[in-house]
Amino acid sequence: MRSTGEVPPTLPPLKAIQAFEQTARFGNVARAAELLDLTPSAVSHQLAKLEAMIGRQLFFRTARGVTLTPVGEQYLTEVSGILHSLAVATERATSDFSLDCLRLHSSPSFGLLWLMPRLEQFRQSHPDIQLNLSCSYESLHFSRDKIDVDIRHGMPNWPSFEVRTVRNEKIAVMASPKLLEKRPISAVADLLDCNLILSEATLIKWPQLFAQHGLSRPEKPYTLSFDRSYMTLEAASHGLGFALESTLLAQDYLARGTLVEVVPQLSATITAHHLVFPKAHSNFPRVRRFLEWMQAELGHDFNY
Repeated sequence: MRSTGEVPPTLPPLKAIQAFEQTARFGNVARAAELLDLTPSAVSHQLAKLEAMIGRQLFFRTARGVTLTPVGEQYLTEVSGILHSLAVATERATSDFSLDCLRLHSSPSFGLLWLMPRLEQFRQSHPDIQLNLSCSYESLHFSRDKIDVDIRHGMPNWPSFEVRTVRNEKIAVMASPKLLEKRPISAVADLLDCNLILSEATLIKWPQLFAQHGLSRPEKPYTLSFDRSYMTLEAASHGLGFALESTLLAQDYLARGTLVEVVPQLSATITAHHLVFPKAHSNFPRVRRFLEWMQAELGHDFNY
C-alpha cells in the first residue's frame, strides 16, 4: 500500500488516560491504583508520562492528595466523553444483538414505590427490552457500572450530563385516616403537639415547614425518624404519626386510601427526582423509549 505521506496523530496510551481519569475522580493516586489493579507508583508514572506528552501540568499535588489544574479540568471533560464512547462501542460489539437490555439505577424509594409497581406496564408495552434495575443512593459511574439511566434524588447539579427533571412533584403532610379521626388537623399549628415522623431524605423537612408559617419547631422530639422515604410512608400508613413526604412517592398509598393529605394548602412544589444520563445515551433507542414511557406514566413532559 502506497503511503499518503500523512503522519498519524500522536495518541496518549490508554493506560495513561485511565490513570488520569480515575485519579481525577477520586483526587487520590492510591485509590485510582486500587481500581486499576496497579501500584501507586505505576499510576504516578502514567500521570507523569501524560503530563510530559501534553507539556502542561494536569494536577496540583499536595500532602492530602491531588486536585485538577484548569487545564486538567478541561482535559477531563473532553477525555471522559471519549472514554465513555469507547466503552459503549465495545459493549455494542460484544453484546448479543437479539437482546436489548435497559440498565437502570434508581434512588431506593423511587425505585420501590413508583417504578416497581409500573414495570409490568413497561414490560408489556416494550417486550423486546430486557430490564435490569439496581437501587442505592450512590451516584454510579455510567461506564464502569454499565448504567443507561440513573434516577437520582436531590438538587440537579450534574452539568456534564443530560438531566430530565420530574415535574409537578410536591411535598405534603400525610397521615392515615384512623389517625386523623383521633387527631383532626385544620392548621399547621395543630401539628406542633402531634406525633411527627421525620423523613431524613426529603428536601423540605418539618423545621422548614413550620418556619414558613412563622412557627418554631416543636419541642417534642420526633416519634420516629427514617433515612428512607418508603419507611416513613409505610410507618405513616400504619397510623404511627404524621409524615411530611412526596406525594409522587405516596401516589399508590393515596390511591388506596391508606394515606390522605392533611390540610392540602400546606403542600409545596419540589423538584427532587431527576433522570440523569450521558449525552451519548440519548441516541440509544431503549433509552428514548424509556423516557417516552416515563413521560406518559407521569402525565407530563420533563423539565430540561
